[in-house]
Amino acid sequence: MNMTKRILVITSVVIAGSMLYLWGNKDGSEGRQLNLISEANAAESSLSTEQISPVGIKENRKVYYPGTEAIHPDEMRIVALGTGMPSPRPKQAAACFLVELGNGDKFLFDIGAGSHERISAQKIPYDYMDKVFISHLHVDHYGDLPSFWLGGTTMNRLTPLRIWGPSGPTKELGTDYAMEMMQNMYAWDIGTRAGVIDFRGGQLEITEFPYAGDNEIIFEENGVVIRSFPAIHAIDGSVSFSLEWNGLKFIYGGDTAPNKWYIEYAKGADLAIHECFLEPSLLVAKQGFSPAEALLVGTQAHTSPQQFGKVMSLVRPRMAVGYHFQNDFDTEPIAREAVRKTYDGPLALAKDYMVFNVTKEDIRVRMSSFDEDIFPPAPLKEKNAPNTSLLIPMTDFILSGHEAFPEIVQPIYDEMNKKHGTNIKLPGSE
Repeated sequence: MNMTKRILVITSVVIAGSMLYLWGNKDGSEGRQLNLISEANAAESSLSTEQISPVGIKENRKVYYPGTEAIHPDEMRIVALGTGMPSPRPKQAAACFLVELGNGDKFLFDIGAGSHERISAQKIPYDYMDKVFISHLHVDHYGDLPSFWLGGTTMNRLTPLRIWGPSGPTKELGTDYAMEMMQNMYAWDIGTRAGVIDFRGGQLEITEFPYAGDNEIIFEENGVVIRSFPAIHAIDGSVSFSLEWNGLKFIYGGDTAPNKWYIEYAKGADLAIHECFLEPSLLVAKQGFSPAEALLVGTQAHTSPQQFGKVMSLVRPRMAVGYHFQNDFDTEPIAREAVRKTYDGPLALAKDYMVFNVTKEDIRVRMSSFDEDIFPPAPLKEKNAPNTSLLIPMTDFILSGHEAFPEIVQPIYDEMNKKHGTNIKLPGSE
């Protein structure tokens, strides 16, 4: 390369470097730098403290990160943990909504199939999530209750699980009977856990209330009032709920056809959730329904988007929330267009992990992040030793097949005892 070409190359490199350096500021006083310095060193650098990468939790983030945001004392936070159809899918579990209040209370409204994993993703200690309200006894509204109940005992729940649900037209169709049968069905599970772990979280406290109660109070604690009123779905025994606290009102419809009770008692709600079922033509195209089935299920047993919109036009909530349909890129626009034929107010068509922050001044809607690598939160109480008298013993026949491998297991015990300052004996070593 001759001298002239070499000078041109060097000059070009210098000019390019200068342009990159000046890129960050119009006046050219500073160039862009990686914000890797600490605030303590800011005075010695050319960066002001405002330009330093923050280390604290940033307010008003566009994404909700569970376990990182406190609820303000006057705030209500609702997280959609199941918004789909009776058969859950990876994208949507069946019905479940978590309500968290600024006083520390937390409530689950329905706990449908597939929702437990989304509950665990909230990173909330299970002792705080001890109140479940069931709208009716379809599997897509309480199918994950057994998992949450018994699985919760291994997730460090050490307080009883409290359940509220409606009566039925007969004893056998009510919540008390369903819970009794559930406990009978899981006798094997209970019998194998109760004597091995602290099983206080395995206790159930069940409150069955009359399904025909007309806006009757079924819960009143800590400034929170929850009422139930009838819904119209399948047979007698479905209900809807209202929760009032701190001047805020939350409505959860469960499953219902449009009805006078919802229209009356949801008026003035801050957040009103009501089913907005898949449009009948989509039930035919997507689910293989016959036209007769689609019309019956989509407009009589459930509420079509057009009917949902009409209900909300009469209720006029601060925010209307439709759920209970497969919310996809091609179905959502159809549902939204149908709703807008009869309702022109604030609207959210719910997806799993949608979050609503509700105050008297604002309702903020975001999506939540979620961590797939969830471990149980630490227990909130000191654990008791298990009650070994509750163990169901194995027979001599099964025990005769056990390969104990003491030479392998004893060092594991020794290491644990050394690490934790305990003196736990290997069974059979005494």
